[in-house]
Amino acid sequence: MKKIFMLLSIATIILSSCQTNHKDKKHEESKFVVTSPLKKDTTITKDYVCQIKAIQHIELRALEKGYLQNIYVDEGQFVKKGQSMFQIMPKLYEAELQKAQAEANFAKIEYENTKTLADSNIVSKNELALAKAKYDKALAEVSLAKVHLGFTEIKAPFDGIMDRFHVRLGSLLDEGELLTEVSDNSKMWVYFNVPEADYLNYKTQIKKDSLQQVQLLMANNKMFEFSGEIETIEADFNNETGNIAFRATFPNPKKLLRHGETGNILIPEKHQQALIIPQKATFEILNHKYVFVVDKDNVVKSRKVTIKEELPHLYLIADGLAETDKIIIEGLRKVNENEKITYDYVKPKLILSQLDLYAE
Repeated sequence: MKKIFMLLSIATIILSSCQTNHKDKKHEESKFVVTSPLKKDTTITKDYVCQIKAIQHIELRALEKGYLQNIYVDEGQFVKKGQSMFQIMPKLYEAELQKAQAEANFAKIEYENTKTLADSNIVSKNELALAKAKYDKALAEVSLAKVHLGFTEIKAPFDGIMDRFHVRLGSLLDEGELLTEVSDNSKMWVYFNVPEADYLNYKTQIKKDSLQQVQLLMANNKMFEFSGEIETIEADFNNETGNIAFRATFPNPKKLLRHGETGNILIPEKHQQALIIPQKATFEILNHKYVFVVDKDNVVKSRKVTIKEELPHLYLIADGLAETDKIIIEGLRKVNENEKITYDYVKPKLILSQLDLYAE
């Protein structure tokens, strides 16, 4: 009997100890981490996929028919305005000019003779006017022949970079046939599409008569060394995408950028006294974001919030929270609505410092 009593006492002690440990463990598990929204001026960076274009990029085409007699430049070469690039065989057009000049000389002699006779009242003024008209027509034919002859020599319309050739030496060209393209890369126009909400934010924040400075992230993930400026916005939104096109201009003194490149435009966006919370403090119900707010009696209430901007690990809150509110940051799955909790409060700056932040 004495042994049985001792065994029962030991069992009671063990059971009591287990219950105590279970209660302590449950108490530890039910303790939550709480913080508040951080209010501060914040700058975030928006990025948009962009297309890079030369400020001038044109096609050079043959204006006359004929054999391509000379090519004075090479693909990829920098050319100066007025520099000779191609020569179409000019012999036919030279002959046409000589013919026109001969006809003009003949018409001039006729006119001068008729004028002498008209001055002596031998012929009428109408005959003189007819001779003058024939002479003027002949001079016009000379001018036209000179133009056609001039079209056989194709010159650079501006300083720029040659593209590849679409013809080769000796090719028989038709009028209007494509020879090459030329790009003026001294400045670059960079086009990117902006959603309606971002457009409205931009227009309300930008000061009148000022230009927004932007950066260009190139395709190799390196930043272009020169800043650009947003100079113009298209007139209409695209009804299919809901976007509107912006154009930024970048200087390109080192000729690094070329027509047709792609990249990303980076635009800083300032938010005055923004409310910032960690993303992990929120949960979602039917596509709406909620947080658990702890009231003055330590009772948990769920509250819907409106997200203004989304960043890695962070949300900027537009509506639903105040700087003084206390929100649960850890243990969201363990709490229920209207439950009274115990918690440890951590300052928001300390919470955010432990996250990878992209806001400044």
